[in-house]
Amino acid sequence: KTKTVPLFGENFEEVKIKDESLAGKIYYLVSGHGGPDPGTLYHGDRMLLCEDEYAYDVTLRLARVLMEHSATVHMIIQDPDDGIRNEAYLKIDHDEKCITGKPLALNQKIRLAQTTDAINDLYRSYRNQGVSKSDQLAINIHIDSRDADMRRDVYFYYQENSDESLNMARQLQQTFNQKYSELSGREYKGTVSSRNLFVMRNTIPTTVFMELGNIQNILDHKRILYSNNRQALAEWLYAGLVSE
Repeated sequence: KTKTVPLFGENFEEVKIKDESLAGKIYYLVSGHGGPDPGTLYHGDRMLLCEDEYAYDVTLRLARVLMEHSATVHMIIQDPDDGIRNEAYLKIDHDEKCITGKPLALNQKIRLAQTTDAINDLYRSYRNQGVSKSDQLAINIHIDSRDADMRRDVYFYYQENSDESLNMARQLQQTFNQKYSELSGREYKGTVSSRNLFVMRNTIPTTVFMELGNIQNILDHKRILYSNNRQALAEWLYAGLVSE
């Protein structure tokens, strides 16, 4: 079985369904920023790296992996022409839209309300159809900006007062710790903590927020510049989401 998802781009739009292990599960995937807001930037000598482009590519890849296992996935921020890209330096544009079809607002609070409202509306619709809260999960994917000498492993935020969110963040962290140990031997230092962000306060379904690294750190660049590393991030996130 296959399904065609044009949002993934010409080279990746055909999705082979491997199994039905995630049938009935609903995922809301939100890549950071987009539209008029590129997010954090790295100004290099030869290139400009933009948070929203790399976060979007990883988010698309995660969506595709989840769909391979029969999950229902909603990309809350969508770019009509980017698709999954294998280039190291991803071209910056500003045409991302909300899943509702409306352009993303320039004002940050209004833009965050756009995406959280879209998630909450979908969540309520599924709940009315009998889909349980435990079968719905929202995931926010960002890239941090810190001092250039500060290397950051992937780290996670959870919703305050939500055991489900905390457990999922820990599950993802433990998976990354295991992958680091197996594949690199380097100590993994990704953390789990709560943070009083707008999307964490206002998104109704269980929500996890993550930062993929520090866009100002040269070593962290390897995690996002190489397409095989962006794919590995997506596959590790999938492994964490389905681990017990």
